[in-house]
Amino acid sequence: MPLLTRTLIKTAMVCLILALILGIALAFGATNGFFPAYIHLLVFGWITQLIFGVVFWMFPKYSLEKPRGSEALGWWMYAALNLGLLLRALVEPLQAARPNAFSGWALVVSAALQFTAGVLFVLNSWKRVREK
Repeated sequence: MPLLTRTLIKTAMVCLILALILGIALAFGATNGFFPAYIHLLVFGWITQLIFGVVFWMFPKYSLEKPRGSEALGWWMYAALNLGLLLRALVEPLQAARPNAFSGWALVVSAALQFTAGVLFVLNSWKRVREK
């Protein structure tokens, strides 16, 4: 299993645990922007990251020289996804508690990072989706 796949899957598991802990906190009445962070940890941190890792590992080979496409592009995708996710998880509760321009723009940056990660994933995986 490639290092990028292992890293994506292990990071996905960490996000699942964090989301579950946050879900328990929400069940006990925590508010102030934690619900969007919970959803992002589940959807982008757990599900999306797990899918990205499995696709990088299991999809058909790109070429003999680069069977998984660009590994560097994969690492940039990983960094953008997780920086965006971390920024979202930290800033969302701040924006809910005390809305301000800084946290508002930080949420825009987090969304841009996550969007960029999605585009990088598609660019790296597109040619691997084909008939035999």
